[in-house]
Amino acid sequence: MNFLIKGFILGSAIAAPVGPIGVLCIRRTLADGRLIGFFSGLGAASADMFYGAVAAFGLTAVQNILIDQQLWLHILGGCFLLYLGLRTFFSKPAKQAAVSEAKRGLTSAYLSTLGLTLTNPATIISFAVIFAGMQLGGANGNFLSAGLLISGVFIGSAAWWLALSSIVGFFREKFTPEWMTLVNRLAGLIIFGFGAVALVTFK
Repeated sequence: MNFLIKGFILGSAIAAPVGPIGVLCIRRTLADGRLIGFFSGLGAASADMFYGAVAAFGLTAVQNILIDQQLWLHILGGCFLLYLGLRTFFSKPAKQAAVSEAKRGLTSAYLSTLGLTLTNPATIISFAVIFAGMQLGGANGNFLSAGLLISGVFIGSAAWWLALSSIVGFFREKFTPEWMTLVNRLAGLIIFGFGAVALVTFK
């Protein structure tokens, strides 16, 4: 249980800082509801769990491949953020979503943030450094401990996204179409900015 608790704290801490995924989750929650916002965060939590597993089980081969390809992953992630930023900026508030669109939206929301988080090579580096600092790499060779650790990472990250989407969803009804248009513009600019910075600053 000690590893599960450590994983929970680690997952929450990594998910909490407000970056492009956080902005995207907030905007989607306001536009499409708590479930879409939560599934957006769930995609990021799944990617965190994957990178946590790479670090916890000591999969150095996978880790090296990801680090070696970080240039292309970074470019791909940056371009995707630019696309999402423009799409968000020009999107119009929907008055009522169709049921079929809502179902497709869950899958799209999950996969988009999963892909965004997986294309961020800094995530695997962060996990590797933190696990080494906490002496958690390989969980001392115990696969059960490692499994509990990465389960805790997923649960902690997912719990953060659930809390965020629930809190933001509480204020959703207070947003008029005019306010949502402003939210789309602001969120689009922020996400586009993250993408531009990612492409310009990477070496």
